[in-house]
Amino acid sequence: MAGRTHYIAEISEQNIGQRVTVAGWVHRRRDHGGLIFIDLRDRSGLLQIVAEPGQTDVFETLARVRGEYVMRVHGVVGPRPSGMANPELASGSIEIRPQAVEILAESKTPPFMPSEAEAVDELVRLKYRYLDLRRPGLLGHFLLRDRVLHAVRRFFHDHGFLDVETPALARSTPEGARDFLVPSRVQAGRFYALPQSPQIFKQLLMVAGFDRYYQIAKVFRDEDLRADRQPEFTQIDVEMSFMDRDQILDLMEAMLHQVFQEALGTTLEPFVRMSWRDAMRLYGSDKPDLRAGEPLCDLTQAARTVAWEVLATAPAVAGVLVRQLAPSRRQLDGWVAQARQLGAPGLLWIVREARETRSSGHKLLGAQGVERLADAAGLLDGDTLLVAAGEDPAAFRLAGQLRLEIARQLDRVMPGFKFLWVTDFPLFEWSDEEGRLVSAHHPFTMPHADDLAILEDSPLEVRSEAYDVVLNGSELASGSLRIYQPELQSRIFSVLGLSAEEIDAKFGFLLQAFQYGAPPHGGIAFGLDRLVMLMAGAKSLRDVIAFPKTARGTDPLTDAPSLVDRRQLSELHLGVTQ
Repeated sequence: MAGRTHYIAEISEQNIGQRVTVAGWVHRRRDHGGLIFIDLRDRSGLLQIVAEPGQTDVFETLARVRGEYVMRVHGVVGPRPSGMANPELASGSIEIRPQAVEILAESKTPPFMPSEAEAVDELVRLKYRYLDLRRPGLLGHFLLRDRVLHAVRRFFHDHGFLDVETPALARSTPEGARDFLVPSRVQAGRFYALPQSPQIFKQLLMVAGFDRYYQIAKVFRDEDLRADRQPEFTQIDVEMSFMDRDQILDLMEAMLHQVFQEALGTTLEPFVRMSWRDAMRLYGSDKPDLRAGEPLCDLTQAARTVAWEVLATAPAVAGVLVRQLAPSRRQLDGWVAQARQLGAPGLLWIVREARETRSSGHKLLGAQGVERLADAAGLLDGDTLLVAAGEDPAAFRLAGQLRLEIARQLDRVMPGFKFLWVTDFPLFEWSDEEGRLVSAHHPFTMPHADDLAILEDSPLEVRSEAYDVVLNGSELASGSLRIYQPELQSRIFSVLGLSAEEIDAKFGFLLQAFQYGAPPHGGIAFGLDRLVMLMAGAKSLRDVIAFPKTARGTDPLTDAPSLVDRRQLSELHLGVTQ
Protein backbone atom coordinates (compact mmCIF):
# COMPACT_ATOMS: atom_id res chain seq x y z
CA MET A 1 0.00 0.00 0.00
CA ALA A 2 1.51 3.31 -1.09
CA GLY A 3 0.37 6.80 -1.89
CA ARG A 4 -3.35 7.42 -2.17
CA THR A 5 -5.90 7.16 -4.95
CA HIS A 6 -8.43 9.79 -3.87
CA TYR A 7 -8.98 12.86 -1.76
CA ILE A 8 -11.86 12.19 0.60
CA ALA A 9 -14.16 14.69 -1.15
CA GLU A 10 -13.69 12.78 -4.41
CA ILE A 11 -15.34 9.65 -2.99
CA SER A 12 -19.13 9.36 -3.30
CA GLU A 13 -21.89 6.79 -3.71
CA GLN A 14 -20.67 6.30 -7.27
CA ASN A 15 -17.55 4.65 -5.81
CA ILE A 16 -19.48 2.01 -3.82
CA GLY A 17 -17.85 -1.37 -4.35
CA GLN A 18 -14.53 0.15 -5.45
CA ARG A 19 -11.19 -0.20 -3.69
CA VAL A 20 -9.64 3.12 -2.71
CA THR A 21 -6.66 4.37 -0.72
CA VAL A 22 -7.06 7.50 1.39
CA ALA A 23 -4.72 9.22 3.82
CA GLY A 24 -5.06 11.88 6.48
CA TRP A 25 -5.41 12.63 10.18
CA VAL A 26 -7.59 10.90 12.76
CA HIS A 27 -10.28 13.46 13.51
CA ARG A 28 -12.18 11.27 15.96
CA ARG A 29 -12.04 7.65 17.18
CA ARG A 30 -15.01 5.79 18.67
CA ASP A 31 -15.22 2.22 20.00
CA HIS A 32 -18.82 0.94 19.97
CA GLY A 33 -19.76 -2.62 20.82
CA GLY A 34 -16.73 -4.20 19.27
CA LEU A 35 -16.71 -1.95 16.22
CA ILE A 36 -14.11 0.77 15.81
CA PHE A 37 -15.16 3.95 14.00
CA ILE A 38 -12.52 6.34 12.73
CA ASP A 39 -13.35 9.72 11.20
CA LEU A 40 -10.43 10.33 8.86
CA ARG A 41 -9.76 13.93 7.79
CA ASP A 42 -7.82 15.38 4.90
CA ARG A 43 -7.99 18.92 3.56
CA SER A 44 -11.07 18.09 1.50
CA GLY A 45 -13.33 16.60 4.17
CA LEU A 46 -14.15 13.74 6.57
CA LEU A 47 -14.83 10.06 5.87
CA GLN A 48 -15.84 7.27 8.22
CA ILE A 49 -13.73 4.10 8.51
CA VAL A 50 -15.38 1.07 10.18
CA ALA A 51 -13.47 -2.02 11.35
CA GLU A 52 -14.79 -5.25 12.87
CA PRO A 53 -12.98 -7.51 15.36
CA GLY A 54 -12.68 -10.29 12.77
CA GLN A 55 -10.19 -8.17 10.82
CA THR A 56 -7.40 -8.97 13.28
CA ASP A 57 -4.47 -6.92 11.91
CA VAL A 58 -6.62 -3.96 10.91
CA PHE A 59 -8.57 -4.00 14.16
CA GLU A 60 -5.44 -4.17 16.32
CA THR A 61 -3.84 -1.28 14.44
CA LEU A 62 -6.93 0.90 14.68
CA ALA A 63 -7.22 0.11 18.37
CA ARG A 64 -3.85 1.85 18.85
CA VAL A 65 -4.61 5.09 17.03
CA ARG A 66 -5.50 8.31 18.78
CA GLY A 67 -6.55 11.79 17.73
CA GLU A 68 -4.32 13.47 15.10
CA TYR A 69 -2.39 10.30 14.21
CA VAL A 70 -1.56 10.26 10.49
CA MET A 71 -2.90 7.18 8.69
CA ARG A 72 -3.28 5.57 5.32
CA VAL A 73 -6.27 3.30 4.72
CA HIS A 74 -6.91 0.91 1.84
CA GLY A 75 -10.36 -0.56 1.59
CA VAL A 76 -13.71 -0.91 -0.13
CA VAL A 77 -16.28 1.89 -0.31
CA GLY A 78 -19.65 0.80 1.01
CA PRO A 79 -22.99 2.35 1.95
CA ARG A 80 -23.66 3.15 5.58
CA PRO A 81 -26.29 0.94 7.22
CA SER A 82 -29.89 2.10 7.04
CA GLY A 83 -30.58 4.92 9.45
CA MET A 84 -26.85 5.58 10.06
CA ALA A 85 -26.26 8.23 7.40
CA ASN A 86 -24.94 11.61 8.53
CA PRO A 87 -26.60 14.38 6.47
CA GLU A 88 -24.16 16.99 7.85
CA LEU A 89 -21.25 15.37 5.98
CA ALA A 90 -20.81 15.32 2.21
CA SER A 91 -19.61 11.71 2.65
CA GLY A 92 -22.30 10.95 5.22
CA SER A 93 -23.96 8.18 3.20
CA ILE A 94 -20.80 6.09 2.67
CA GLU A 95 -17.94 4.56 4.64
CA ILE A 96 -14.78 2.59 3.99
CA ARG A 97 -14.38 -0.98 5.17
CA PRO A 98 -10.62 -1.24 5.53
CA GLN A 99 -8.54 -4.10 4.19
CA ALA A 100 -5.20 -2.61 5.21
CA VAL A 101 -4.24 0.31 7.43
CA GLU A 102 -0.91 1.95 8.14
CA ILE A 103 0.04 4.40 10.87
CA LEU A 104 2.33 6.88 9.14
CA ALA A 105 2.99 9.13 12.15
CA GLU A 106 1.93 9.15 15.76
CA SER A 107 0.92 12.32 17.59
CA LYS A 108 1.40 13.50 21.12
CA THR A 109 -1.79 14.56 22.84
CA PRO A 110 -2.33 18.01 21.27
CA PRO A 111 -2.76 21.08 23.49
CA PHE A 112 -6.15 21.35 21.82
CA MET A 113 -8.06 19.37 19.24
CA PRO A 114 -8.66 21.16 15.94
CA SER A 115 -12.40 20.52 16.25
CA GLU A 116 -12.42 22.43 19.56
CA ALA A 117 -9.94 25.19 18.66
CA GLU A 118 -12.45 28.05 18.48
CA ALA A 119 -12.88 27.93 22.27
CA VAL A 120 -9.10 28.09 22.85
CA ASP A 121 -7.22 31.32 23.62
CA GLU A 122 -5.87 32.89 20.43
CA LEU A 123 -2.28 33.11 21.69
CA VAL A 124 -2.30 29.35 22.27
CA ARG A 125 -3.73 28.74 18.82
CA LEU A 126 -1.09 30.97 17.22
CA LYS A 127 1.69 29.19 19.12
CA TYR A 128 0.47 25.91 17.64
CA ARG A 129 -0.70 27.44 14.38
CA TYR A 130 -0.09 24.22 12.43
CA LEU A 131 -2.76 22.57 14.62
CA ASP A 132 -5.10 25.56 14.37
CA LEU A 133 -4.86 25.44 10.57
CA ARG A 134 -6.23 21.89 10.63
CA ARG A 135 -9.66 23.30 11.49
CA PRO A 136 -11.93 22.66 8.48
CA GLY A 137 -13.45 26.15 8.82
CA LEU A 138 -10.07 27.86 8.86
CA LEU A 139 -8.78 25.67 6.04
CA GLY A 140 -11.84 26.78 4.07
CA HIS A 141 -10.61 30.37 4.20
CA PHE A 142 -7.39 29.36 2.44
CA LEU A 143 -9.23 27.33 -0.17
CA LEU A 144 -11.24 30.49 -0.85
CA ARG A 145 -8.06 32.57 -0.96
CA ASP A 146 -6.63 30.21 -3.56
CA ARG A 147 -9.78 30.52 -5.71
CA VAL A 148 -9.64 34.32 -5.43
CA LEU A 149 -6.01 34.45 -6.54
CA HIS A 150 -6.68 32.08 -9.42
CA ALA A 151 -9.56 34.28 -10.63
CA VAL A 152 -7.50 37.46 -10.25
CA ARG A 153 -4.58 36.10 -12.25
CA ARG A 154 -6.85 34.79 -14.99
CA PHE A 155 -8.64 38.14 -15.30
CA PHE A 156 -5.45 40.16 -15.61
CA HIS A 157 -3.90 37.68 -18.03
CA ASP A 158 -7.02 37.79 -20.20
CA HIS A 159 -6.91 41.61 -20.23
CA GLY A 160 -3.29 41.96 -21.32
CA PHE A 161 -1.61 42.73 -17.98
CA LEU A 162 1.99 41.67 -17.30
CA ASP A 163 2.90 40.08 -13.97
CA VAL A 164 6.11 41.91 -12.97
CA GLU A 165 7.99 41.56 -9.66
CA THR A 166 9.40 44.75 -8.13
CA PRO A 167 12.21 44.98 -5.53
CA ALA A 168 11.70 43.93 -1.92
CA LEU A 169 14.69 46.06 -0.90
CA ALA A 170 14.27 49.72 -1.80
CA ARG A 171 15.01 53.16 -0.39
CA SER A 172 13.12 54.62 2.55
CA THR A 173 10.14 56.79 1.62
CA PRO A 174 9.46 60.05 3.48
CA GLU A 175 5.66 60.00 3.09
CA GLY A 176 3.24 57.52 4.62
CA ALA A 177 3.68 55.00 7.43
CA ARG A 178 6.97 54.12 9.14
CA ASP A 179 9.30 51.89 7.15
CA PHE A 180 10.81 48.60 8.22
CA LEU A 181 14.51 49.34 7.76
CA VAL A 182 17.15 46.82 6.65
CA PRO A 183 20.76 47.83 7.42
CA SER A 184 23.36 47.33 4.72
CA ARG A 185 26.36 45.19 5.71
CA VAL A 186 28.59 46.38 2.87
CA GLN A 187 27.70 50.09 3.07
CA ALA A 188 28.00 51.16 6.68
CA GLY A 189 25.31 53.52 7.94
CA ARG A 190 23.04 52.98 4.96
CA PHE A 191 19.68 51.24 4.98
CA TYR A 192 17.23 49.63 2.65
CA ALA A 193 13.51 49.75 3.42
CA LEU A 194 11.00 46.99 2.89
CA PRO A 195 8.38 48.35 0.48
CA GLN A 196 5.21 49.94 1.81
CA SER A 197 4.00 49.76 -1.78
CA PRO A 198 5.54 49.17 -5.23
CA GLN A 199 4.24 52.66 -6.10
CA ILE A 200 7.33 54.27 -7.63
CA PHE A 201 8.46 51.11 -9.41
CA LYS A 202 5.10 50.51 -11.06
CA GLN A 203 5.06 54.11 -12.28
CA LEU A 204 8.53 53.58 -13.72
CA LEU A 205 7.19 50.48 -15.50
CA MET A 206 4.62 52.74 -17.16
CA VAL A 207 7.43 55.07 -18.26
CA ALA A 208 9.18 51.96 -19.62
CA GLY A 209 6.15 51.22 -21.81
CA PHE A 210 4.92 48.06 -20.08
CA ASP A 211 1.44 49.64 -20.38
CA ARG A 212 -0.45 47.22 -18.08
CA TYR A 213 1.13 45.79 -14.94
CA TYR A 214 -0.07 43.77 -11.97
CA GLN A 215 1.60 41.99 -9.09
CA ILE A 216 0.52 39.97 -6.06
CA ALA A 217 2.87 41.97 -3.86
CA LYS A 218 3.98 41.53 -0.25
CA VAL A 219 4.24 44.94 1.43
CA PHE A 220 5.32 46.10 4.89
CA ARG A 221 4.28 48.96 7.18
CA ASP A 222 5.54 49.56 10.69
CA GLU A 223 2.20 50.70 12.11
CA ASP A 224 0.22 50.07 15.27
CA LEU A 225 -1.79 46.90 14.75
CA ARG A 226 -5.47 46.09 15.07
CA ALA A 227 -7.87 43.37 13.93
CA ASP A 228 -7.79 44.46 10.29
CA ARG A 229 -4.09 45.38 10.05
CA GLN A 230 -0.84 43.41 10.00
CA PRO A 231 2.79 44.58 9.66
CA GLU A 232 3.11 42.57 6.45
CA PHE A 233 0.26 41.99 4.07
CA THR A 234 -0.51 41.20 0.46
CA GLN A 235 -1.73 43.59 -2.23
CA ILE A 236 -3.20 43.05 -5.65
CA ASP A 237 -1.19 45.88 -7.17
CA VAL A 238 -2.24 47.29 -10.54
CA GLU A 239 -1.12 50.08 -12.89
CA MET A 240 -2.17 50.96 -16.44
CA SER A 241 -1.45 53.63 -19.07
CA PHE A 242 -3.64 55.64 -21.45
CA MET A 243 -6.87 55.15 -19.49
CA ASP A 244 -9.06 57.78 -17.87
CA ARG A 245 -10.52 57.42 -14.40
CA ASP A 246 -13.87 55.95 -15.45
CA GLN A 247 -12.18 53.36 -17.67
CA ILE A 248 -10.01 52.26 -14.74
CA LEU A 249 -13.03 52.05 -12.43
CA ASP A 250 -15.02 50.06 -15.00
CA LEU A 251 -12.17 47.57 -15.51
CA MET A 252 -11.47 47.04 -11.82
CA GLU A 253 -15.17 46.64 -11.10
CA ALA A 254 -15.33 43.97 -13.81
CA MET A 255 -12.40 42.20 -12.11
CA LEU A 256 -14.25 42.08 -8.78
CA HIS A 257 -17.42 40.85 -10.47
CA GLN A 258 -15.45 37.98 -11.99
CA VAL A 259 -13.66 37.14 -8.73
CA PHE A 260 -16.89 36.94 -6.73
CA GLN A 261 -18.60 34.90 -9.43
CA GLU A 262 -15.77 32.38 -9.74
CA ALA A 263 -14.76 32.14 -6.07
CA LEU A 264 -18.19 32.32 -4.39
CA GLY A 265 -20.73 31.89 -7.18
CA THR A 266 -22.07 35.34 -6.22
CA THR A 267 -23.36 37.84 -8.79
CA LEU A 268 -22.66 41.40 -7.64
CA GLU A 269 -24.85 44.42 -8.31
CA PRO A 270 -23.32 47.40 -10.17
CA PHE A 271 -21.22 49.48 -7.79
CA VAL A 272 -22.56 52.78 -6.50
CA ARG A 273 -20.33 55.81 -7.22
CA MET A 274 -20.21 58.95 -5.11
CA SER A 275 -17.84 61.77 -4.35
CA TRP A 276 -15.97 62.02 -1.06
CA ARG A 277 -17.97 65.14 -0.20
CA ASP A 278 -21.28 63.34 -0.77
CA ALA A 279 -20.11 60.30 1.23
CA MET A 280 -19.25 62.51 4.20
CA ARG A 281 -22.59 64.35 3.96
CA LEU A 282 -24.75 61.29 3.42
CA TYR A 283 -22.99 58.80 5.69
CA GLY A 284 -20.49 60.73 7.81
CA SER A 285 -17.71 58.46 6.54
CA ASP A 286 -15.42 58.07 3.54
CA LYS A 287 -16.02 54.31 3.74
CA PRO A 288 -19.77 54.07 4.27
CA ASP A 289 -21.60 50.81 4.85
CA LEU A 290 -24.58 50.90 2.50
CA ARG A 291 -26.17 47.90 4.22
CA ALA A 292 -27.09 49.85 7.37
CA GLY A 293 -30.21 51.61 6.12
CA GLU A 294 -30.95 55.06 4.83
CA PRO A 295 -28.35 57.81 4.56
CA LEU A 296 -28.18 60.70 7.00
CA CYS A 297 -30.41 63.78 6.76
CA ASP A 298 -28.74 67.15 6.37
CA LEU A 299 -30.89 69.29 8.67
CA THR A 300 -28.56 72.29 8.79
CA GLN A 301 -30.84 74.61 6.80
CA ALA A 302 -34.02 73.44 8.53
CA ALA A 303 -32.38 74.08 11.90
CA ARG A 304 -31.81 77.73 10.92
CA THR A 305 -35.56 78.32 11.30
CA VAL A 306 -36.02 76.94 14.83
CA ALA A 307 -36.16 78.99 18.02
CA TRP A 308 -33.38 77.23 19.92
CA GLU A 309 -30.26 79.28 19.22
CA VAL A 310 -27.81 76.45 19.91
CA LEU A 311 -29.32 74.40 17.08
CA ALA A 312 -30.05 77.37 14.81
CA THR A 313 -26.43 78.55 14.85
CA ALA A 314 -24.71 75.15 14.76
CA PRO A 315 -22.34 74.84 11.75
CA ALA A 316 -23.78 71.40 10.95
CA VAL A 317 -26.92 69.51 11.98
CA ALA A 318 -27.27 65.86 10.96
CA GLY A 319 -30.11 63.41 11.46
CA VAL A 320 -30.26 59.63 11.76
CA LEU A 321 -33.51 58.07 10.56
CA VAL A 322 -34.77 54.92 12.28
CA ARG A 323 -37.75 53.73 10.29
CA GLN A 324 -40.78 51.98 11.77
CA LEU A 325 -39.58 51.91 15.34
CA ALA A 326 -41.04 53.67 18.36
CA PRO A 327 -38.23 52.98 20.83
CA SER A 328 -38.69 52.80 24.57
CA ARG A 329 -37.45 55.65 26.72
CA ARG A 330 -34.69 53.32 27.89
CA GLN A 331 -33.53 52.78 24.31
CA LEU A 332 -33.58 56.50 23.62
CA ASP A 333 -31.60 57.26 26.77
CA GLY A 334 -29.10 54.59 25.72
CA TRP A 335 -28.60 56.25 22.33
CA VAL A 336 -28.14 59.63 23.98
CA ALA A 337 -25.49 58.12 26.29
CA GLN A 338 -23.83 56.50 23.30
CA ALA A 339 -23.67 59.82 21.47
CA ARG A 340 -22.00 61.41 24.47
CA GLN A 341 -19.44 58.59 24.56
CA LEU A 342 -18.67 59.42 20.91
CA GLY A 343 -18.00 63.04 21.88
CA ALA A 344 -21.36 64.76 21.35
CA PRO A 345 -22.60 67.23 23.99
CA GLY A 346 -26.04 65.67 23.60
CA LEU A 347 -28.55 64.15 21.20
CA LEU A 348 -32.05 65.32 20.31
CA TRP A 349 -34.69 62.71 19.51
CA ILE A 350 -38.07 62.96 17.80
CA VAL A 351 -40.62 60.11 17.58
CA ARG A 352 -43.58 60.63 15.23
CA GLU A 353 -46.68 58.66 16.14
CA ALA A 354 -50.19 58.74 14.73
CA ARG A 355 -51.62 60.89 17.55
CA GLU A 356 -48.62 62.96 18.59
CA THR A 357 -44.97 63.74 17.97
CA ARG A 358 -42.81 63.14 21.04
CA SER A 359 -39.43 64.83 21.42
CA SER A 360 -36.74 65.51 23.96
CA GLY A 361 -36.57 69.03 22.49
CA HIS A 362 -40.16 70.22 22.90
CA LYS A 363 -39.29 72.81 25.55
CA LEU A 364 -36.32 74.18 23.59
CA LEU A 365 -37.75 74.01 20.07
CA GLY A 366 -41.48 74.28 20.64
CA ALA A 367 -43.99 72.13 18.80
CA GLN A 368 -43.45 74.07 15.57
CA GLY A 369 -39.66 73.60 15.65
CA VAL A 370 -40.00 69.88 16.29
CA GLU A 371 -42.39 69.53 13.33
CA ARG A 372 -40.06 71.48 11.03
CA LEU A 373 -37.17 69.13 11.74
CA ALA A 374 -39.41 66.07 11.43
CA ASP A 375 -40.80 67.26 8.09
CA ALA A 376 -37.33 68.12 6.77
CA ALA A 377 -36.19 64.57 7.56
CA GLY A 378 -39.23 62.98 5.93
CA LEU A 379 -40.36 61.43 9.21
CA LEU A 380 -43.44 59.18 8.86
CA ASP A 381 -45.77 57.71 11.47
CA GLY A 382 -43.84 55.16 13.51
CA ASP A 383 -40.41 56.62 12.64
CA THR A 384 -37.72 58.02 14.93
CA LEU A 385 -35.22 60.80 14.21
CA LEU A 386 -31.98 61.39 16.14
CA VAL A 387 -30.41 64.83 15.70
CA ALA A 388 -26.73 65.69 16.29
CA ALA A 389 -25.31 69.20 15.99
CA GLY A 390 -21.78 70.57 16.06
CA GLU A 391 -18.85 71.43 13.86
CA ASP A 392 -18.71 70.35 10.25
CA PRO A 393 -17.83 67.55 9.52
CA ALA A 394 -17.72 66.30 13.15
CA ALA A 395 -21.52 66.28 13.49
CA PHE A 396 -21.90 64.17 10.37
CA ARG A 397 -19.15 61.77 11.47
CA LEU A 398 -20.87 61.25 14.81
CA ALA A 399 -24.27 60.75 13.18
CA GLY A 400 -22.70 58.25 10.79
CA GLN A 401 -21.29 56.25 13.69
CA LEU A 402 -24.69 56.25 15.39
CA ARG A 403 -26.35 55.09 12.17
CA LEU A 404 -24.08 52.06 12.06
CA GLU A 405 -24.32 51.21 15.76
CA ILE A 406 -28.10 51.44 15.83
CA ALA A 407 -28.42 49.28 12.71
CA ARG A 408 -26.24 46.65 14.39
CA GLN A 409 -28.16 46.84 17.67
CA LEU A 410 -31.48 46.41 15.86
CA ASP A 411 -30.09 43.67 13.59
CA ARG A 412 -30.92 45.80 10.55
CA VAL A 413 -27.62 45.46 8.68
CA MET A 414 -28.60 43.74 5.44
CA PRO A 415 -26.74 40.56 4.46
CA GLY A 416 -24.65 40.34 1.32
CA PHE A 417 -22.01 42.50 -0.34
CA LYS A 418 -22.50 46.22 -0.98
CA PHE A 419 -19.74 47.91 -3.00
CA LEU A 420 -19.22 51.53 -3.87
CA TRP A 421 -16.59 53.78 -5.40
CA VAL A 422 -15.70 56.92 -3.47
CA THR A 423 -14.02 59.55 -5.67
CA ASP A 424 -12.65 63.11 -5.58
CA PHE A 425 -10.89 62.90 -2.23
CA PRO A 426 -9.05 65.97 -0.92
CA LEU A 427 -5.51 66.06 -2.26
CA PHE A 428 -4.03 67.24 1.05
CA GLU A 429 -4.89 67.17 4.74
CA TRP A 430 -3.42 68.91 7.75
CA SER A 431 -1.40 66.81 10.19
CA ASP A 432 -1.48 68.17 13.75
CA GLU A 433 1.20 65.66 14.69
CA GLU A 434 3.63 66.92 12.04
CA GLY A 435 2.38 70.52 11.94
CA ARG A 436 2.22 70.59 8.15
CA LEU A 437 0.30 69.56 5.07
CA VAL A 438 0.51 65.89 4.11
CA SER A 439 -0.85 63.95 1.16
CA ALA A 440 -4.26 62.45 1.80
CA HIS A 441 -3.26 59.43 -0.33
CA HIS A 442 0.34 59.82 -1.54
CA PRO A 443 2.32 62.62 -3.20
CA PHE A 444 2.08 61.07 -6.68
CA THR A 445 -1.71 61.56 -6.89
CA MET A 446 -2.98 63.75 -9.73
CA PRO A 447 -4.81 66.93 -8.63
CA HIS A 448 -8.21 67.61 -10.16
CA ALA A 449 -7.64 69.67 -13.30
CA ASP A 450 -10.23 72.25 -12.25
CA ASP A 451 -8.35 72.94 -9.00
CA LEU A 452 -4.82 73.48 -10.30
CA ALA A 453 -5.22 77.26 -10.11
CA ILE A 454 -5.66 77.15 -6.31
CA LEU A 455 -2.94 74.55 -5.64
CA GLU A 456 -0.58 76.88 -3.80
CA ASP A 457 -3.10 79.38 -2.36
CA SER A 458 -5.82 77.02 -1.06
CA PRO A 459 -4.29 73.53 -0.99
CA LEU A 460 -6.87 72.11 1.45
CA GLU A 461 -9.61 72.90 -1.09
CA VAL A 462 -7.92 70.99 -3.91
CA ARG A 463 -9.59 67.77 -4.99
CA SER A 464 -7.63 64.77 -6.20
CA GLU A 465 -8.16 62.16 -8.89
CA ALA A 466 -8.13 59.51 -6.17
CA TYR A 467 -10.68 56.75 -5.72
CA ASP A 468 -11.38 54.03 -3.16
CA VAL A 469 -13.34 50.80 -3.39
CA VAL A 470 -15.44 50.29 -0.26
CA LEU A 471 -17.07 46.98 0.67
CA ASN A 472 -19.51 46.75 3.59
CA GLY A 473 -17.94 49.72 5.35
CA SER A 474 -14.32 48.64 4.86
CA GLU A 475 -11.81 50.23 2.51
CA LEU A 476 -10.89 47.45 0.12
CA ALA A 477 -8.68 49.30 -2.35
CA SER A 478 -7.22 52.71 -2.95
CA GLY A 479 -5.95 54.21 -6.18
CA SER A 480 -5.61 57.30 -8.29
CA LEU A 481 -4.55 58.80 -11.55
CA ARG A 482 -0.84 59.64 -11.22
CA ILE A 483 1.14 62.77 -11.91
CA TYR A 484 3.31 62.18 -14.96
CA GLN A 485 4.57 65.72 -15.69
CA PRO A 486 7.81 66.54 -13.81
CA GLU A 487 6.83 70.20 -13.37
CA LEU A 488 3.53 69.35 -11.68
CA GLN A 489 5.17 66.71 -9.51
CA SER A 490 7.71 69.31 -8.34
CA ARG A 491 4.87 71.71 -7.49
CA ILE A 492 3.22 69.07 -5.32
CA PHE A 493 6.48 68.37 -3.48
CA SER A 494 6.89 72.10 -2.87
CA VAL A 495 3.38 72.45 -1.43
CA LEU A 496 4.27 69.58 0.90
CA GLY A 497 7.20 71.66 2.14
CA LEU A 498 10.07 69.80 0.48
CA SER A 499 13.01 71.95 -0.59
CA ALA A 500 14.57 71.65 -4.02
CA GLU A 501 17.50 69.79 -2.46
CA GLU A 502 15.17 67.32 -0.68
CA ILE A 503 13.15 66.76 -3.85
CA ASP A 504 16.30 65.99 -5.81
CA ALA A 505 17.76 63.73 -3.12
CA LYS A 506 14.58 61.71 -2.53
CA PHE A 507 12.82 61.74 -5.89
CA GLY A 508 15.35 62.97 -8.43
CA PHE A 509 15.42 59.59 -10.18
CA LEU A 510 11.62 59.67 -10.64
CA LEU A 511 11.52 63.23 -11.98
CA GLN A 512 14.39 62.38 -14.32
CA ALA A 513 12.43 59.39 -15.66
CA PHE A 514 9.42 61.63 -16.33
CA GLN A 515 11.61 63.71 -18.65
CA TYR A 516 11.95 60.79 -21.07
CA GLY A 517 8.36 60.46 -22.21
CA ALA A 518 6.01 59.45 -19.41
CA PRO A 519 2.49 58.40 -20.47
CA PRO A 520 -0.64 59.35 -18.52
CA HIS A 521 -1.31 56.49 -16.14
CA GLY A 522 -3.17 55.41 -13.04
CA GLY A 523 -3.62 52.43 -10.81
CA ILE A 524 -4.97 50.88 -7.68
CA ALA A 525 -3.99 48.44 -4.93
CA PHE A 526 -6.45 45.97 -3.37
CA GLY A 527 -5.85 44.50 0.07
CA LEU A 528 -5.99 40.79 -0.71
CA ASP A 529 -6.14 39.72 2.94
CA ARG A 530 -9.03 42.09 3.66
CA LEU A 531 -10.85 41.01 0.50
CA VAL A 532 -10.69 37.35 1.49
CA MET A 533 -11.63 38.18 5.09
CA LEU A 534 -14.81 39.95 3.95
CA MET A 535 -15.67 37.27 1.39
CA ALA A 536 -15.23 34.53 4.00
CA GLY A 537 -17.13 36.39 6.72
CA ALA A 538 -14.08 36.03 8.98
CA LYS A 539 -13.69 38.18 12.09
CA SER A 540 -10.02 39.09 11.67
CA LEU A 541 -7.25 39.25 9.11
CA ARG A 542 -5.46 36.64 11.20
CA ASP A 543 -8.09 34.13 10.08
CA VAL A 544 -7.03 34.44 6.42
CA ILE A 545 -3.23 34.74 6.83
CA ALA A 546 -1.41 31.44 7.31
CA PHE A 547 1.11 32.65 9.89
CA PRO A 548 -0.05 36.03 11.22
CA LYS A 549 1.35 38.31 13.90
CA THR A 550 -0.42 39.25 17.12
CA ALA A 551 -1.68 42.73 17.95
CA ARG A 552 1.81 43.40 19.41
CA GLY A 553 3.51 42.38 16.16
CA THR A 554 4.89 39.11 17.52
CA ASP A 555 4.75 35.58 16.16
CA PRO A 556 4.11 33.14 19.05
CA LEU A 557 5.01 30.20 16.81
CA THR A 558 8.59 31.24 16.01
CA ASP A 559 9.01 33.80 18.81
CA ALA A 560 9.75 36.58 16.32
CA PRO A 561 11.01 39.25 16.59
CA SER A 562 13.99 37.73 18.36
CA LEU A 563 17.34 38.83 19.72
CA VAL A 564 20.40 38.43 17.50
CA ASP A 565 23.98 37.89 18.57
CA ARG A 566 26.60 40.62 18.76
CA ARG A 567 28.53 39.30 15.78
CA GLN A 568 25.53 39.87 13.49
CA LEU A 569 25.05 43.38 14.85
CA SER A 570 28.74 44.15 14.43
CA GLU A 571 28.67 43.04 10.80
CA LEU A 572 25.80 45.47 10.23
CA HIS A 573 27.62 48.28 12.06
CA LEU A 574 24.85 48.39 14.67
CA GLY A 575 24.62 48.36 18.43
CA VAL A 576 21.75 48.04 20.91
CA THR A 577 21.40 50.95 23.33
CA GLN A 578 19.23 49.21 25.94
